[in-house]
Amino acid sequence: MSKELIKASQYRKANVFIEQTGTDLNEEQFKELSDLLGGVFDKLQVGKLIQGTIKRIDNDGVLLDINYKSEGLIPKFEFADYELKSFKVGDIIDVILDELESVEGNVVLSYEQAKALKAWDEINKLFEANKPVEGFVTHKVKGGLSVDIGIPAFLPGSQIDVQRITDFDKLVGQKIIANIIKINKKRGNVIISRRKFLADQRTESRKKILDLLKENDVIQGIVKNITNYGVFIDIGGVDGLLHITDMTWGRISHPSEIVKIGEKITVKVLSYDKENDKISLGLKQLTPNPWEKLVEELKVGSKVKGKISSITDYGLFVELKKGVEGLVHISEVSWTDRITDLQKKFKVGDELEVLIVSLDPQNRRMSLSVKQLDKNPWESISTKFKAGDKISGTISNITDFGIFVQLVPGVDGLVHISDLSWIEHINHPSDIYKKGDLVDAVILGIEPENKKISLGIKQLAEDPWDKAKENYPVGAMIDGEVSKITNFGAFIKLPEGIEGLVHISELSDQNVDKVEDILKVGEKKQFKVISLNKEERKLGLSLRTQAKEPKQPKEAKKPKDASEQSQKPQQRQQQPTQQREQREQREQKKKPKENLAPAKDKQKSSLQIALEEHAAKKNSQE
Repeated sequence: MSKELIKASQYRKANVFIEQTGTDLNEEQFKELSDLLGGVFDKLQVGKLIQGTIKRIDNDGVLLDINYKSEGLIPKFEFADYELKSFKVGDIIDVILDELESVEGNVVLSYEQAKALKAWDEINKLFEANKPVEGFVTHKVKGGLSVDIGIPAFLPGSQIDVQRITDFDKLVGQKIIANIIKINKKRGNVIISRRKFLADQRTESRKKILDLLKENDVIQGIVKNITNYGVFIDIGGVDGLLHITDMTWGRISHPSEIVKIGEKITVKVLSYDKENDKISLGLKQLTPNPWEKLVEELKVGSKVKGKISSITDYGLFVELKKGVEGLVHISEVSWTDRITDLQKKFKVGDELEVLIVSLDPQNRRMSLSVKQLDKNPWESISTKFKAGDKISGTISNITDFGIFVQLVPGVDGLVHISDLSWIEHINHPSDIYKKGDLVDAVILGIEPENKKISLGIKQLAEDPWDKAKENYPVGAMIDGEVSKITNFGAFIKLPEGIEGLVHISELSDQNVDKVEDILKVGEKKQFKVISLNKEERKLGLSLRTQAKEPKQPKEAKKPKDASEQSQKPQQRQQQPTQQREQREQREQKKKPKENLAPAKDKQKSSLQIALEEHAAKKNSQE
């Protein structure tokens, strides 16, 4: 906000009458005084541009000597901070003489007016010639910056740079060069554009560079932008792409590992497409390809040492020399360990000894191995062990499906949960075993090519079901203990370890609603064997004292009296005959009457006659 300077001319004037004291000058005296002051008044005219020498600079302002009887003090607010810092006592500056003598008798000077007077002339000339102006960014204003170019000029935020800038404060206090895009002297407005100036400069610079640019040129540039796939380099108004694959002979995950925005780097021009204005740059091409001489230094099958440069889900990248890396696939880390997370076992920077498995310098690929430094333990397994051998080992791991037992260091065999016991119902192996326990087992099978060994613990003992028919014949009474109760019956553990089932229907001769009403867990009783299935390993038991009777067919309902009972078989015999006779009678009625005469002559049985009479009586009633 500008401050207003109150001038002497703004004060109200009053007519003051001073009594004459009789000091009139004669003509000679008046002429001498006019000659004495005439030269001064010619030089010091109000509203004119004059020069003054700085006598003092303090908090009140700048004191100037203008070769007059009085010195003039210019207020501090008329100067910018950078101007006050640059001034020193003895410097000569231009000012406007507002008043030679104020009411207080002081000389009134203005630095702002002198500066604006000179600036407007210069600004008009630069604007007409389409030339840039230099200014000093004084402070931030709404929508942009205020720039001192002799007068305050407005620099809009959209015209600050060729790229969008959100932080305007970083330019405050800096000198800039910008183009004048609009002036209004009446309102005292000037709008400038730094963006236009920079764009014009880039266009000129770009044209010069593109005319001179050639492939294989080594040039310098500034990192302008970093992406996942590479870096954009500003090489004097022209952007070139430095792809991530052309940054180093080695391997990096992101370009920011090598360069930073604003950093000045030297690159090589790999290609230049004039039609599309595309420039490809390279950084690694400034140094020799280390893979070219690799065949002379490294051989397949040789052991070398390197440092882990990167860890991925699928393996380790090991740097053997600068720019040369090889991959240790996760399957090549160990013969025996089941590694799922390499981060837990290795760290970037760790030194590692590896064996070179394959080498392809043209495609810059190298396969390495850690496990092949040692002999494959599975190669000797087939000679040391065979199916049927009994072994002893410690449990190395317990899972839901079984336990792993170590045969030799690095080689484990699996005892499946189904091979732990002939008779026990095991929910989880950890219910019986613990990691580190020593167990005996039998080798059931060996597959060296698949790195699998099947073991069994139950096979160490004889299967009790093999003698189940001899020990538990159907119909025999045996002793057992209730081991488990369900809603459909109870499981009974027998002396040999076999479990049998007493179904709820076999608990009593009477109907049973709940098993717990008859049996309790841990209770010992004598049961009868009623069924045995060795293949399905099922043994049926019973507590019934009487065998189940076969189901009888439903009985017929009794007749109400004896006469009705004696008549019923006869009625069942007569019913089909009666129906047949009635059907014949209906057919006879349909025939002519003359045909009925011979029929009457025929001899009829007593049953037939009785039926006819009954039918006739029924028809008459209807």
